[in-house]
Amino acid sequence: MIPTAEARAVTAPGETPPAIAAVDVYKSFGHVDALLGATIEIKRNRVTALFGDDGAGKSTLLRILCGIHSPDRGEVFIDGAPVLLSSIRDAQARGIDVIHQDLALAPDLSVLENVYLGHEELHEGWRRHLGILARGRMAASTDRALEQLGIRLPSVRVPVELLSGGQRQAVAVARAVMWSRAAILMDEPTAALGHRQSDIVCETITEVASRGLGVLVISHDIPRILRVADTASVLRRGRVVLSAPAPDLTINDIVHAMVGDLEE
Repeated sequence: MIPTAEARAVTAPGETPPAIAAVDVYKSFGHVDALLGATIEIKRNRVTALFGDDGAGKSTLLRILCGIHSPDRGEVFIDGAPVLLSSIRDAQARGIDVIHQDLALAPDLSVLENVYLGHEELHEGWRRHLGILARGRMAASTDRALEQLGIRLPSVRVPVELLSGGQRQAVAVARAVMWSRAAILMDEPTAALGHRQSDIVCETITEVASRGLGVLVISHDIPRILRVADTASVLRRGRVVLSAPAPDLTINDIVHAMVGDLEE
């Protein structure tokens, strides 16, 4: 029997707390209730999939986890400690990064310039005083980051606009991995990608989790994301109605949890 009761984030004694968790979170916009006591955990070394129909509350929950919105009620925890996130920058400073569907890449900049955007490194000595970037060091670090994730690009100096959709997604992931310490939140990472490109992105997702980060993936691509997830949760009408190990779930389980019973 697939559990349908809403999960609760409880860390047992001696157990490592989730990288990030939302517990009993409520959020309303005027008369619209977006979240009604939603709870979700994103654990390190694990991929957590979040499914739900449009309007279920997925985007609102993501925005609360990355500091764009504040919950009306409930709490957010990072590594077991309650936090009040006031912005994306605040979340990033605490080791949480988000990859939105539009990727937020600068197409006219190179791969390394995108990876280091806002984190530029300067040369030492007199060149630091002149604001000269350490491009060689930055390029080498970007190369290593891509290599560790199994991402192959023609060059880190190529403009992002010349890359394929899958390669751009991989660059966005590599950038997040470079600067995240706890978790990466991903919104529809395979949207608008072809079959092979989507597979490459999924391989990158599992590699990211294996490096000790927690990964949350929001997606409508149930079959593909369910295969790479360790845990799957379903939001319906602002509530988490299903949370279970992904290998124990079928596509029908997910769909049934998303739509509910016909008489509801």
